[in-house]
Formats: sequence, structure tokens, C-alpha cells
Amino acid sequence: MFAFKKIVTAFILPPGLVIFLLMAVGIGLTWKRKPKAGLVNLLLGLLLWAASIVPVSSALIKGLEAGLTIPRHISGDVIILLGGGTYVQARDMTGDGFPAGDMLGRLVTAVRLQQRLNIPVLVTCGMVFPERMSGAGVAKRILMDLGAPEEKIILEDKSRDTEQNARFSSAICRERGWVEPILVTSSIHMRRGMLLFERHGLKTKPYPACLITAAPEPHHWNKFLPQSYFLDDTAAALHEYLGISYYRLLGLVNLEW
Repeated sequence: MFAFKKIVTAFILPPGLVIFLLMAVGIGLTWKRKPKAGLVNLLLGLLLWAASIVPVSSALIKGLEAGLTIPRHISGDVIILLGGGTYVQARDMTGDGFPAGDMLGRLVTAVRLQQRLNIPVLVTCGMVFPERMSGAGVAKRILMDLGAPEEKIILEDKSRDTEQNARFSSAICRERGWVEPILVTSSIHMRRGMLLFERHGLKTKPYPACLITAAPEPHHWNKFLPQSYFLDDTAAALHEYLGISYYRLLGLVNLEW
């Protein structure tokens, strides 16, 4: 009964519902002697299914996490926290706005590291769109709520993407004489972040917020059920690969890892 409930739930919610409809239409078109249109629908359904399951999302993420570990011992003179998404409309205990997606994990990792090393945190997180609030202020509020001293938090709130994060933060580090920065971001984002910081003349020490594929997972049938969060993981990983490829095409980064 439990397995039946899991399977039914997976295919009555997106993306499973979309996969089911695509494949049903594909079979129907094939039955009506429209094999080309049917094949297109079937392939689209299978492609979406593949993007929504653990084996595919994990394989993509594993390539981005290659070579990363969570250091047991690390030293530095500043923590650079790369910003992520923010729910700007959210009402929180201490103000408006709350971290979205994996940003909360980055914040928790950064504040624990700050308390261990007692060094400043440079938060680099601006406004992607002018009409929205900067995520840097939200990040600062949450860091303080979690115990980071206000005087240890420095904000860079002008950047709009990772390239600008690296450019503006590197300039701040040079101005303040910081030469051993520790980079805190999501594990899948770390590779692109380090490459861009190096492009701007700053070699960083990686401290990933989490390592999704660090330990092998046991094989189980439910890992082949389509789920929206695995589709999100696949999309996030593909975004990173596309970003790295874009900078490679422009000749802006050295892709050795």
C-alpha cells in the first residue's frame, strides 16, 4: 500500500503529471498512425522523467562536487559568503525577507565557521532586479539572529551575478588587506565561484555548505520516481555547467580543477 501511494502521488503531481500526459498523448498519436508526433511526445516525456530522478541529478551534481571536501581544519582572515535566493515578500520573526533555496544552508555554514574562527564575514549579495530588495540585508539579519556579531559582518550589495560577486568582493579584500579568504557557497556552485574569484586575482579556500553526493546512496526503486526537487537539482546543476561553458567560450577562466 505504501509503495502504491508513493507511485500514484509521483504521477498526479508535477512533473510526474506532465510526464504521464506527454507519454499518454504520444501513445495515442502513435495509435492513430501519427508516429512522428507520437515519438516527439514520448521522447519529451522520457527526457523530463530522466531530469526528475535521483540517478540523473546526482550524476550531474557529482561532476560539480568533484574534488571538494568539508575541511576539518581551516584557517583564513575572512569568510566570503556568496548570496543566493531570497523570498523578499516573506514575513519573518525579525524583519521582512527570508533566504530561499540553499541560501539558508550557506548562512548556517558561514555563521558556524565565523564562530569557530572569529573572523569577519563578507556577504556578497545584491539585487538581480532593481525593484527587489537586496539579499545582503536579509543575510545580515539572519547571520546576526544566529549569533554572528554585527561588527564582523561586511556587506557587498551591488553585485547582480556570480561574476560581479567575485569582482566586487575581490576589490574589497584588496582594500582591507585580506589575503586568505574562505569561500562559502553551495557545493554545486563552488567550482564556478572559485574560478571567477581566481580570474579576479583572488585565490580562495573552498568551504562548501553541503556535499550532496559525498556518500554513495543505496539503490532503491523510489529513486526512479519523478520528483520536483530532483528536477530542481538537475536544473541547478545544468545552470552551473552552462555558466562554466559560457566563461570558457569567452576565454575568461581556466577550467582546470
